Amino acid sequence: MSVESYDLLAIFSAVAQERSFTRAAAKLGMSQPALSRAMRQLEERLGVRLLARTTRSVSPTQAGEHLLRVIAPRFEEIDHELALLSEFRDKPAGKLRITAGEHSAITILQPALARLMPDNPDLNVEIIVDYGLTDIVAEGFDAGVRLGEQVAKDMIAMRIGPDMRMAVVGSPAYFARHRKPLVPPDLMEHNCITLRMPTHGSLLLWEFEKDGQTLNVRVEGQLVFNNIAMRLQSVLQGLGLAYMPEDLVQEHVAQGRLIRVLADWCEPFSGYHLYYPSRRQSSPAFTLLRDALRYGG
Repeated sequence: MSVESYDLLAIFSAVAQERSFTRAAAKLGMSQPALSRAMRQLEERLGVRLLARTTRSVSPTQAGEHLLRVIAPRFEEIDHELALLSEFRDKPAGKLRITAGEHSAITILQPALARLMPDNPDLNVEIIVDYGLTDIVAEGFDAGVRLGEQVAKDMIAMRIGPDMRMAVVGSPAYFARHRKPLVPPDLMEHNCITLRMPTHGSLLLWEFEKDGQTLNVRVEGQLVFNNIAMRLQSVLQGLGLAYMPEDLVQEHVAQGRLIRVLADWCEPFSGYHLYYPSRRQSSPAFTLLRDALRYGG
């Protein structure tokens, strides 16, 4: 196959996977007119229409879907093998894309990157913070970080953090106006600061367990956020109760800025795991990051 044919097929693969000339052009570093010309050239050479174009979208035709199924795994394999060539360098090189929730990105990934990056100038890492349960293969990620029970069974999972506990907290000012909840259902009477989950668009259930009894409470309140900082700031300001990882509020509780309630209903659970496809051999860059994240506790 000629270099020109390889380039045209790579362009088609990008457009078909992105389903957008704009996104594919940005991904490939090309102008949209040049990309469109390349696609027309490929279709003329093959004598079949590969893409169905409208003013708003682009999608593979039946022939295009067939071609994509054939070439996409090959391009992925070639890219992976090229990445493996970095083992012949003095230091691992390459780009890694990781999806993680905000808490694990801050408490697990960030410290590991701070240790790795200064000594590995050819390593590039992109962290996408997302609370949803991302399909890492479909979305082009090398790995993801989620709680142990959230990892798909067909993935390799490696523990990268200790067991966790959640904590329900409120400020002294808030509890000066409201009675402390004694059991989880009492939360229905409180103004709770909630988290919107992107996967289903619903609010995060507050989960509790004690002596084998499990309770999931669908709380309500005036404030809904999708990040840690605003939830923490709001609870410190006395605007409601928050349900957060224990490590994020321990210092505030110790200093008296927050009061913890329902601690006997917050039992430990499996902590964060790095997960990745079992079918893919690890590149030196990925192995470096994986080893840096491995939890030995």
